[in-house]
Amino acid sequence: MSKMCYTVTMNEHTDDRLVDLETKLAYLEDFVGKLQAIMLEHTEAIDRLKAENRALKGKLTEIDDLVQDIPNRKPPHY
Repeated sequence: MSKMCYTVTMNEHTDDRLVDLETKLAYLEDFVGKLQAIMLEHTEAIDRLKAENRALKGKLTEIDDLVQDIPNRKPPHY
């Protein structure tokens, strides 16, 4: 192989490798973007669930306080 032919083949091989790397990088950037969007959705859902859990916990505490005020006796039909 002559030097010029080898250089052309080497440049084509390098170009092909660069195109492959750029393609993979583009897919990875898209994938990371999608993961970030999903993570944001999940974080917001977790925050909503935590707030809902706190609200339910507060209501259960209120109910428990009310139930403790009711005397524990049998109903009149016994």
